[in-house]
Formats: sequence, C-alpha cells, structure tokens
Amino acid sequence: MASNMRGLTQFIADIRGARVRDLEEKRINKEMANIRKKFKDGNLDGYQKKKYVAKVLYTYILGYKVDVGHMEAVNLISSHKYSEKQIGYLAVTLLMHENSDFLRLVVNSIRKDLDENNEINNCLALHAIANVGGTEMAEALCEDVHRLLISPTSQSMVKKKAALTLLRLYRKHPDVIPAAEWALRIVSIMDDTDLGVVLCVTTLVMTLAQDHLEPFAVCYQKAVDRLHRLVVEHEYAATYSYYKVPSPWLQVKLLRLLQYYPPSEDHAIRTTLHQVLETIMNNSAEQSRNMQHNNAQRAVLFEAIGLAIHLDTNSPLVGTAAVLLARFISSKETNVRYLGLDTLAHLAARADSLEAIKKHQAHVILSLRDRDISVRRRALDLLYSMCDVDNSETIVGELLQYLKVADYALREEMVLKIAVLTEKYASSYRWYVDTILELISAAGDHVGDEVWYRVIQIITNTEDLQAYASRVVFERLKSPATHESLVKVGGYVLGEYGHLVANEEGLSPMEQLQVLHTKSQFCSASTRALLLTTYIKWVNVFPEIKPQLINIFERYRHVLDSELQQRACEFYALASRPDDDELLQNVCEEIPPFPARESALLSRLNKKHGASEDKRTWVHGGKDVNQDREATKAKQTPTGDKPTNGSAAPTGTSDVLASLHGLDLSGPSSAPSPTTAVASTMLAKPSIAPHVAVGTNVDRWFEKLTYTNEGVLYEDIQIQVGVKSRYQGHIGQLAVYMGNKISVPLTGFTTKVDVDDPEALSVSFAKMPSTMVAPRSQSQHILHVECKKAFTTPPIMTVSFLAGSHQTIALRLPIVLTKFMEPVTLGPSDFFERWKLIGGPPREAQSVFPINLTNGGELDHNKQQQVLSGQKLGILTDVDPNVNNFVAAGVLHMSADGKIGCLLRLEPNRDAKLCRVTVRSTSEDVVGEVQRLIQKPLSADAAS
Repeated sequence: MASNMRGLTQFIADIRGARVRDLEEKRINKEMANIRKKFKDGNLDGYQKKKYVAKVLYTYILGYKVDVGHMEAVNLISSHKYSEKQIGYLAVTLLMHENSDFLRLVVNSIRKDLDENNEINNCLALHAIANVGGTEMAEALCEDVHRLLISPTSQSMVKKKAALTLLRLYRKHPDVIPAAEWALRIVSIMDDTDLGVVLCVTTLVMTLAQDHLEPFAVCYQKAVDRLHRLVVEHEYAATYSYYKVPSPWLQVKLLRLLQYYPPSEDHAIRTTLHQVLETIMNNSAEQSRNMQHNNAQRAVLFEAIGLAIHLDTNSPLVGTAAVLLARFISSKETNVRYLGLDTLAHLAARADSLEAIKKHQAHVILSLRDRDISVRRRALDLLYSMCDVDNSETIVGELLQYLKVADYALREEMVLKIAVLTEKYASSYRWYVDTILELISAAGDHVGDEVWYRVIQIITNTEDLQAYASRVVFERLKSPATHESLVKVGGYVLGEYGHLVANEEGLSPMEQLQVLHTKSQFCSASTRALLLTTYIKWVNVFPEIKPQLINIFERYRHVLDSELQQRACEFYALASRPDDDELLQNVCEEIPPFPARESALLSRLNKKHGASEDKRTWVHGGKDVNQDREATKAKQTPTGDKPTNGSAAPTGTSDVLASLHGLDLSGPSSAPSPTTAVASTMLAKPSIAPHVAVGTNVDRWFEKLTYTNEGVLYEDIQIQVGVKSRYQGHIGQLAVYMGNKISVPLTGFTTKVDVDDPEALSVSFAKMPSTMVAPRSQSQHILHVECKKAFTTPPIMTVSFLAGSHQTIALRLPIVLTKFMEPVTLGPSDFFERWKLIGGPPREAQSVFPINLTNGGELDHNKQQQVLSGQKLGILTDVDPNVNNFVAAGVLHMSADGKIGCLLRLEPNRDAKLCRVTVRSTSEDVVGEVQRLIQKPLSADAAS
C-alpha cells in the first residue's frame, strides 16, 4: 500500500526517523494541519483522498487523537477502485465506534457492496459489519448478511465470512437475529462440500442452538452424518487433514454440539454415533511420536469421551474411556493431565457408580500438589464430584489439610466445596460441627458469611446438637488466635444455648463471658453488635453476671458507632428493668427452628463458575446435583425465552440472607429426574410444527396408500416421493423413495419423522439417510415401524433440501392403525356369538355416509372389497344373507397392549346411495379409528 503512495512512504520514514517524542509530534502536527487544509479546500481525486486518509490512519495507529478524515472515508467506500475502497473500509472500522453518526451514511454503501457479485467487495463489507456493527447496522444489514450466507452463488470465502459475521452480530445483539426463523436454512449449509464453510456454519449453529434448542434440533442428524463421513468414511479433502487427523476443529465442534441435545431415540443415529465414537477411541489407543498429531487426536478424543458420557454412562465406550482417562491423569504433559481430570469430573458428575473413579482417588489427591494451579483446580473439582458417603471423611480431611497451604486464588472456592460436602455427606452432626469449625479456623478471611449462617441453621434445628456445639465452640474460643467468623458463631451459639452447659466445670457463665468478651476488642462493629445481643440474652438466663453485663452496656452507650450506641442504650434499658418484669423474658425467647429451605451454598458455588461462549452441559457435583439442575432448568424455561447468549444470571444480594430463612436436613433427594422425558418430548414435538402438504392429489394419494402397499405419496416439478410397505404383526417396514426429477442434484437433503405419540408408535430409520440425491435418480430410505398402542395420528415426515432455494415439504406417512391388522376367518355362528358378546357402545362405532355408484348405477363392490382387504380385514362369506353386505374380522397386533379383536359390517344401499358401517371391538380406542379409516376412502366425499 505504502509503496504506491510516495507521500505516505515519506511520512512514515520521517516519523520513524524522529529521535525524540517532540520531533515526532511536530512532524505529525505539521502533516495534520496540511491534511485539514486539503480536506477543507476540497476538489481531491480518489488517489489523494486515499493517501491523506492513510496518513490519518497511521497517525491514529500511533496513538494520537485524530478528528479529520471521517467524511472522506465514507466517500472512499463508494469508490469503484479496490485500493480506495479498502482504505475507506479500514478507516471506518478504526475511526468510528458503533454509535457514530457517520455510520448511518455508509449503510447504503455497505448494502450495495453486499449485493454485488464481487467476492472482494462482499468480504470488505462483511469485515466492516463484524468489526463495527452497532444495533442500527445490525438491524439494517443482518438480512443481507443472511442472504449472502444462503445464496447458492456465493463463493466459499464469502459464506465463511458471512457465517462468522452473523455469529458476531448475534453475540452483540441477539434480539436482532431471528434465529428460529432461519434455523432450517442455516443448518442445511452444514452439508456443504467445503469443510471450511461447514466449520464456520457449525460454529454459528453451536451458538444459536444453545439459546434455541428446538428450532435447531435438525442439526443433530447433520452433525452425526458429517462425523461419520469424516471419521469412518474419510470423506474430506487433503487440505483439511491436520497431521493425519481429519479437520480436528470441526470434529470437536460437532461433538460438542451433540452434547447440547438429549440422546436420540433413533436407532440408526445411535448406531452411527456409536461407530464414530468407537473409531475415535480406537484411533487414540496408540501414541504417536509426533506431538502435533497427539494434540489433535487428544482434542477430539476428550470431546468424544464427553459425548459418550452424555449419551450413556453405562455403555462399554465409557468403560474404555475410564481406562484411557486413568492413563491421562498420570501423563507428564500438563495439558493432558488437566483435560484428563476435567473429563473424569464430567464422568463423576454423570455416572451411576463412582467405583471406577475411586480407584484413582490417591492419585487425584496427589494432583492437589501439582506445580500447575489449573491442574490443582481441576483436581479439586474432581474430588468434589467424586465424593460420596463412603469416602467423604477422607476427602474432606485431605481438603482441610491442603487448605492450609493452598493458593489464595483457590481458598474461597475450596471453603465452599468443603462446606457443601460436609453438610451433604455428614455421617453425624457432631462430625459436621467439628469439621465446619475447623474449616472456619483454618480458612479465616476466606470463609463467606453463608458458611457460618448455615452451621447456625443446622445447630438451631437440631436439638441434640446444641449442647455439644456450645462446648466445642467454647473450647475453640479459648485459643489465642481466633478468627472473627468463629467469634460470630460463638456469640450466637453461646447466647442461645450456653445455659445448657453452664453447670459443667469450666463452662460457667462468668467463664463464657470472659472468653467471649476478650475477643470483642479485635472484632468489627457488626460482630460487636452481635455480641451485645448475646449479652442481653445472658441477662435473662444468667442473673449472677447481670452487673457485669450492665456495666458493658453502660460503656457501649458512649461509643461513636451509632448502631452499637443504639443497641447498648436499648439493652441497658431492658437490663435495668425489675427482675419480675416479663418484657425481658419475652424479648429474649429462644430462636425457633428455621423452616426447611435449600442451602445458599450451592448457588454461591455455581456462581463462581463464569459462563463462557459455550455453555457447559453439566456442573461439578454428583449425578443428583446435575439431575436437579436440569429439572429446575426445564421448569424455569418459558416457551418464549429470551436468548442468554452465554451470559451469567445477575447475582442478587438476597441469596446469602435467604439462607437464613430455612434449612433442609433431609439430605440429597433420591427421586428420579424427569429431565430425560422432558427433553425427549421437546425433540419429539417441536414448537415450530411443520405445515403438512395439502391438495386434492396429495389427499388422494395418501388415502389410497392407507389400503394399498405401494404408490406415489407426493409429486411436484422437482421431486417425487413413493412408498412401498409391508407389515407383519405389530412390526412394519416402509421404503420411501425420493426421486429427483431435475437436472441438478438436491443437496442438503434432510429427512425427519415426527411422531405425535412416541409411546404408541415408534418410527425409526434403518440407517442414516443420504444428504444428496443425484440428478434424475432416486434414493431409498428404509423406516422400521412398531405399533405399541392404539394411535390416531399418522407420523409426519419432513423433507428439506436445496434446489436453488431451500425447500421444505411435510408429508403424512401412510402408517395407520389398520396396517397392523391380521385377517381372521370365522364361521357365521362364531361371528355372531362374538358380535353379541362385545355388545353396543362404547365398544361399537357406527356411521351412515353417502357413496358413489359405478357408471352403470351399480354398487362398487370391487372398491369396497379392495378397501376392506387393504385395511387387513378378512372378508367373511356366507355370514350375511344380503349379498350386497360385507362382513369382516381381524385382529390388531400391538407390542404393549397385546392383541385386540375387531368385527365389521358394511351395508351399502344402492337406492339411497348410502352406506352404513358398524365396527365392534373389545377396545374403545380402536373402534372409532377403524370406522373412520374404512369410511373415508368409501365415502362420496373422498378425494377423487
């Protein structure tokens, strides 16, 4: 750039040649004065504007304030020359902040560059939007950026930059981006042939999916398919192989993306994913001498282990992973030890049994002394997560020992974790009190108020503990060095329950007063105020030391602190009242037990873990902690929630005080969490319901397929969908053929099946559907079907693909209840016996409907017979004396509800052009659905 502008080259040389700061400033001031004059005079051509703006930019980069060149930069953006446009965009991104008024002048120029079929101009505009993009610019241009991303004519470089620009805009202004509306179109680009585009789009999808799980649920299938092509089929360009590892960055992001969703119920997806994870773990079994290869392989491996834990902690893959992790936590490499401990903590937070992790407890404890503080922190997290009733005393004891020499950066977090573990797994209340008091003594200033609040709650609510706590606290207070938090606990406990031990040797009221009062001179005003409250309690229960207490109140009446002075005056007045006055007794009654309430320690601990750009799918702690967290999150998430974009919730000041309002001593809940069911329902019933394709032909094709085994389900100018099916008992198989009728491939092909009631009907793909259909060819998708209970709504298959633009078609699959019928042959006596035995309503459904006659004016017996036979009902002969009537019987097979018999009589009337159908069954749920399925194709109102 500078080589083409001699004036700029000379200016830079002069600045570099200045030996002192004064000479540099003098040269810059001279140049800036000349630039102002030139700009003021006007009549500058593009080259001159470019040169002077470049000098202004260089001055700005050196750290000097500049107040000229803004308008000229705006004008340069409109230039048709690349070099001038480049300097203009550079000036805009450097000199203007997102709320600058000048930005309003460049929005149209940026939009024009986005609309051009010029890769360079597109990229310059995208850079400017990403670097500056304020709210106004985001609102004005986000649609244009999205259009560039999804345009089939955009170059790969433009698509990559457009995806990252949208990511930047979403992180800054999440409300501006209609993420749910764009979800399907953005996800379809994950099938792009360029892995660079896939990587950028996956990064965008990861961020959007965190806040919009349901609309982006289709990305799950895309991610699994891409992983299978990368890891198993090795389908990637050589340029994306990093030390023989196929695109490790993309693999890591895809594996992380899958952890945001509950495990899929689709057998094909589960099988494919298991194959991918197994391949990754097998590839990592042997170490390479190449460090870069090992680093890339391990990055993928740790994320794969995290996904395996998320899917099923009892799978053989997790057992293999546990063996690998045990090897990693002993590695000589700090990064490997760190990741090994962190992944083991993930396993401990999800696993049903901690026995495999407990084998390495000694090594984890040893890691607390690691030379790297990040490894020490991960070892602390792992010990916290792997703690249970069996090893709690050992782990808490080790943490207390390490607390005395731990880094100051770790101590506050350690105190909270020790307090939580001590309360959660306390084998006895006495051990709990001893441990917490030892913690307060050892940690000192790192003990937050919520810790001693909590121990007070437990002592108050546990009557058997009060006398013991009074003795222990008294002995602790006799120590020469006592922390203020311990004095607070002592003041509260002895004030409430000191009278329980006052008759014991060495615990007389005077000795309690002496021990506590000697500590007050080293305490803050708030602690001394608490001690004054302790003293007024003692006036009520220890009349023998009342004169000494009144003397203390008298001295505090003259202190400068207004709070202490007011308390002392009020307490002095109370203590000076006659002994038979009941006011003092009423004021100093014993504190009642606190109502049951959750501890504030856990919420305080979770707030210490700041949120990042990628939300964690788990928290440190046992399985019950994660289940409770997920259940709470599912309850608290409204349908129209605003995106949080990875930001932490605001911290309220009331959390610590709220812990005083209650206490829950029932221990951790063992109730199962409804999280999995909630998550599965979320995926099975998306909030954005597909719009089912309608039309005369579509309805006719669907109705015909309800009683035939093969035919066309849908057809337009681009695609034809055909179906072949076969059923036996409660099991069925459906072959869906996707035919491409145009001369270009259908890319980004996605097929998804939504079932209204998964407990009644199961539909799954035999294998992962193909993501592309070649020109003028077809692809086959095999579906496995199982009928568990009676159902009324057919499943919806949503097909989306790219053919110039993004197309989405939702079709009803011809899977209806009668497909699972088996024809039955009955004699006349058997039929009528069963018919009478079943009886009338509610186990009978009957309707009369109009029918069409043949061209000759006769009943269409062939159509009626075809419908009944196609609905899997056995037509019985010689049962009804009227030859025009049909009598049929069948047995419905269901895996959960067993077999259900079904009887039918069809009575057409030629003269009235009406037909009566009567269905009887032992199941009330079945009769209405079978009657509807028989009537619809026979009715005169049926689609023709």
